[in-house]
Amino acid sequence: MSQTYPAADLRKHFHRDLDVEIDSIKTDGLYKYERLITSKQSAKIRVNEQGDNRDVLNLCANNYLGLADHPSLIRAAKDTLD
Repeated sequence: MSQTYPAADLRKHFHRDLDVEIDSIKTDGLYKYERLITSKQSAKIRVNEQGDNRDVLNLCANNYLGLADHPSLIRAAKDTLD
């Protein structure tokens, strides 16, 4: 006969297991911290990586042509939202 557990207990155990796994990944040096882009998207961007602000070359696949801040694209996006 199988035992059932309340959903709150399952979530608690699931989150605990995730925390343990993430801590292990960090300890092994395999955790990927995301950099926060703090400037407009262009060929060069400013990022904040764990409190360190710096300028870097943007090789993002979503902006490899440098069109993310092109006026025509911005206008089209605004028109679409309106």
